[in-house]
Amino acid sequence: MTVNKKAGPRARMARTSVGIAAVGADRQGVVAAFTGFVFRHGGNIESVSQNVVKGVFGMYIKATFKGGADIGRLEPALRRVARRYGMDVTVHDGGARRKNVAVFVTREPHCLRALLAARGRIGGDISVVVGTERALEPMAKRAGVPFVAVEERDQARAEERLIEVCRERRIDLIVLARYMRILNPNFVWRYPNRIINIHPSLLPAFPGAMAYAQAYERGTKIAGVTSHYVTENLDQGPIILQDSFAVDPDDGLEEVKRRGQRLEAKTLVRAVRLHLDDRLDVHWRKVHVRPARGRGGRRGKGGGSGGGGAR
Repeated sequence: MTVNKKAGPRARMARTSVGIAAVGADRQGVVAAFTGFVFRHGGNIESVSQNVVKGVFGMYIKATFKGGADIGRLEPALRRVARRYGMDVTVHDGGARRKNVAVFVTREPHCLRALLAARGRIGGDISVVVGTERALEPMAKRAGVPFVAVEERDQARAEERLIEVCRERRIDLIVLARYMRILNPNFVWRYPNRIINIHPSLLPAFPGAMAYAQAYERGTKIAGVTSHYVTENLDQGPIILQDSFAVDPDDGLEEVKRRGQRLEAKTLVRAVRLHLDDRLDVHWRKVHVRPARGRGGRRGKGGGSGGGGAR
């Protein structure tokens, strides 16, 4: 990693952040090829992360370019580098443009309904709703949002289509609104800290499926929900927000689920808004929430995220 220590505040403000995600077979020389590309084009590398799982290599480079970056020029050149090494590359523009959001769903409507209702407040555009089936297509269409069904049962094939959909619409953030599939590293690594999930428990308690049932069977006195970034490890990504409610001994499982679903929708919308407001930083697997900006661009004192804890 290199840091430009001589640059003053004005110089730092003039730099544009670009994220480069490369995924493919693990091959020698890939890291040098991409880091060398950044340096040759006048970029400064802020961080590099790498992962290998079952022969699949993923790398993410965060780089800054002085005076802004011409994404239209850099992206085709990066793709040429990627082809030489049998890799696929995704470029994330860190500029100030309004961000495009894709919402992935299955059948449960409560989170999608809340996101669609909050479109004017979340700071980005919901560009597409992607479903594993067509149950929520009418809801998306009533809101005037394109709906794409990706119904392939084989998840690897389904993710090929998901990659196409996200690339066609230049998606910046993916929201899993009760999306009931497990995403593979081949997909997740293309969107590091850009996929937000809502889980129906206070993680790390009750990960995986049937979280409400697990909590109910264990007789928990407090239940809750967790919004987190998605990583290659199921339900173990950095936590953005958590919120909870007390469970009455007389509450049945359906009542616990009903109250939890209301909280899921509320907490997921808050997490998406924080991300799109560029208020979330991830360091050492922890999410830090920056204060809200007040008038004139100054930072306010409060987190402005409503209820729930952030860590």
